Amino acid sequence: MFTALRQPLARATAATRFTRAFSAYSPAQNAVAPTSPKLEYLLTETRGRVAVVTLHRPKALNALCNGLFVELNQVLREFDDNKDIGAIVLTGSERAFAAGADIKEMKDRNFIENYSEDFLGHWTQITKIRKPIIAAVNGFALGGGCELAMMCDIIYAGDKAVFGQPEIKLGTIPGAGGTQRLVKAVGKAKAMEICLTGSVNLSAEEAERAGLVARVYPAEQVVDEAIKTAGKIASLSLPVVQMVKDAINQSFEMPLAAGLTFERRLFHSTFASKDQKEGMAAFAEKRKANFTHN
Repeated sequence: MFTALRQPLARATAATRFTRAFSAYSPAQNAVAPTSPKLEYLLTETRGRVAVVTLHRPKALNALCNGLFVELNQVLREFDDNKDIGAIVLTGSERAFAAGADIKEMKDRNFIENYSEDFLGHWTQITKIRKPIIAAVNGFALGGGCELAMMCDIIYAGDKAVFGQPEIKLGTIPGAGGTQRLVKAVGKAKAMEICLTGSVNLSAEEAERAGLVARVYPAEQVVDEAIKTAGKIASLSLPVVQMVKDAINQSFEMPLAAGLTFERRLFHSTFASKDQKEGMAAFAEKRKANFTHN
C-alpha cells in the first residue's frame, strides 16, 4: 500500500495530449479520450479497441493519491461502458509503475476517520471493471503500486521491474490487498517473507517464476507487448471474454464443486450467443471468425 521511497510529492502538470509516459508506440492520430474533465494524474489514449491508461505523477514516482484514484475509477468506468473498447492496458513510467501511496496525504489520519469513511475502499473499484485489464509494469511497483498491479487481470513486467510490500517499515500493514492477493499469487511462505520484512522485494524474473507476473519483456517493449495482447483479447467476443474473466475470478471465491458448476453454466449460456455460432462455424469452414459481440 505504501512506498518506502522518499520523493517529493508535488503534483504533476496536467497533460493535454494523449500520449504515454514510456513506450515505443506513438499515439494514434485518432486517439479518443474519455469524456471526463481534464485529467491531472492520468494520460489516456486508444489503439483500435484497446484503451491505454498511464499513471502520470512523474515527480512523485506515480505515488497513489486520492485524486489519482478518483480519476482512475472514472476513466476505467467510461472505457468499460464504451462498446468500441474491448480491453485496457494500465501502465506508468519507465522508472515507476507506482512506488506506493502518498504518505503525506495519509500520515495524519486517525482510526475513526479511516473506519467511518472506509479509507482506501475506493481503490478496489478497479476489480469491478468487467473488461480485461493488463498491467504493464516498469520500475517500482511497491506497496500500493504492487496492490494496484495485482488488481489487474494480467501483469506484464519490464526486466527492471521490482515488486514489494514495505508497509511494515512504516508501522502499518498493506491495506488494499497486499496480504490477500499476494498470497494467492506467490503462496503463503513467500508472501509472509515479503510482508513481514518489508525489504524482500521480487525482481521481474522472480515475480514471473512465483506466478505473480505472466511475462517479462525488455523495459522498452513491455507496454507495446501488453497492447498487442490486449488487442488479441479485444478482437474476440466481448461477452465471452467477460465470462472467462468472471469464471476465473470466481475460482478464488468458490469451492471447487461450485466453481465447476458456475463454469459449466456459463459455457452453456454461450450457446445463446451469435458469436458462439459464428466461432464454431468459422472453425468448421476453416476461416477467421467475425465476432460481433452478440
